[in-house]
Amino acid sequence: MTVSELNRLANQVLTQSFPLFWVSGEVSNLTRAASGHWYFSLKDNKAQVRCVMFKGRNSYIDWTPKEGDKVEARCNVTLYEARGEFQLTVEFLQRAGLGVLFEAFEKLKLKLQAEGLFDSQLKKQLPIHPKKIGIVTSPDAAALRDVLTTLKRRMPSIPIVIYPTPVQGKGVATLIANAINQANLRAECDVLIICRGGGSIEDLWQFNEEVVARAIANCNIPTISGVGHETDFTICDFVADTRAATPTAAAELATPSRESLLNSLNVLKNQLTRNMQYLLNQRAQSLDYLARRLISPIQHIEQQKSRLAQISYRLNSSLNQQLHTKQHNLIRLSQNLQHLNPQAVLTRGYAFVQNTLGEIVTSSQQLKSGDEVTMTFNVGSADAIISKPKP
Repeated sequence: MTVSELNRLANQVLTQSFPLFWVSGEVSNLTRAASGHWYFSLKDNKAQVRCVMFKGRNSYIDWTPKEGDKVEARCNVTLYEARGEFQLTVEFLQRAGLGVLFEAFEKLKLKLQAEGLFDSQLKKQLPIHPKKIGIVTSPDAAALRDVLTTLKRRMPSIPIVIYPTPVQGKGVATLIANAINQANLRAECDVLIICRGGGSIEDLWQFNEEVVARAIANCNIPTISGVGHETDFTICDFVADTRAATPTAAAELATPSRESLLNSLNVLKNQLTRNMQYLLNQRAQSLDYLARRLISPIQHIEQQKSRLAQISYRLNSSLNQQLHTKQHNLIRLSQNLQHLNPQAVLTRGYAFVQNTLGEIVTSSQQLKSGDEVTMTFNVGSADAIISKPKP
């Protein structure tokens, strides 16, 4: 086994054998490298151990340790393989004594979570266009100036009500809760901002007190928690309807941007104008179409008269044609009838013979000697007796 393999194996054993744990000690030999990493030792009165806290982890720390600081480090055991040096890789660093606060924080957080105070279903929606905004904070706080500046920039027309209270110091949690209760009782605002600037966990601890959390939970006004900086989390953040990373962000969440509203109004105005212009064009086209179809009464009468004259002409023409055709047919039939008229035949010297029964005799075989017949001529008739029929 080579030295590299030995150190790699030792590092694996150490990492697997020692999960994350807390160790307390005094900072010494602190070095802040150009890379951003921190190198230091933790010691007590009997021993010391080398530590490293990489830039990716110490950037989340809102304070900088110095020589002699009593700290608590959450870390794991590793071996710097290149030198075979035993060291602690620190994931989180806090001042000594803060562990008790974190324990109290987690205990209260679990209690309120079990009661359902953090349920998303209980969260109230922030109004889109609040008519009045309330702020719970210290009148002397820099956070208040940031909030007021942001509100004035975004929507200066919205009235603001400040519910003053100290936000730092022993025993001020009750005063903060009273201010929240007062805002809820007066019910004059549409949204309530609870804010203060950043600070250490001790500075922000009043917003981790149960009395403040329950005041927020019982508030009928939609609440925004804007306590500390982006990396700071308090119990208020979990109970409030909305959490903002900073007081300025809380002000932005509470108000619509005037510029955004104006831009939206311009977009809606342009869209409405286009839609109205489209409708007007459609109606104008329909009106033009109807106008082209609309005819004055005189024109309508003239058109009907012309149409009636045309119909009358066609009717007369049709009747005349039919009359002419009937007359022609009548003449033709009359001529045919004239040709077939027996009287016309008689005028040419012919006669027709009838027996005593009035029947026309067309053949000599119908007669016998002694039969009486009547012969009709063109003019007059004569009776005769058949002497001898001839075939």
